[in-house]
Amino acid sequence: MRALRLAIGAGLAVLALATAHAADDDAALMALGKTLFNTGAVPPCATCHTLKDAGATGAIGPSFDDLQPEPDRVVAALKSGIGAMPSFRASLSDEQMRALARYVSKASGGAR
Repeated sequence: MRALRLAIGAGLAVLALATAHAADDDAALMALGKTLFNTGAVPPCATCHTLKDAGATGAIGPSFDDLQPEPDRVVAALKSGIGAMPSFRASLSDEQMRALARYVSKASGGAR
């Protein structure tokens, strides 16, 4: 019985570490995404889009607070461009696009 309790305790400790690591990864992804949104992308997303979390009040593109896009939708727009928005394929890496999409989606309420 003692061995079973030790095994369960060890399993819970591993799960707690994995959960903490995932939270750290998400926080880093969100921080990168916010930086890209405000200043890192060229042109910065904040120039055209509204997103309360970023303090952005752009009026050219849609308000992300209203649109609440899913991450895949943001990545698709970043890769291909849409309307007046240019493609960012040449200036952002796939990792940067994923970080930006995660940030926009989560900050706007699109990621549930």
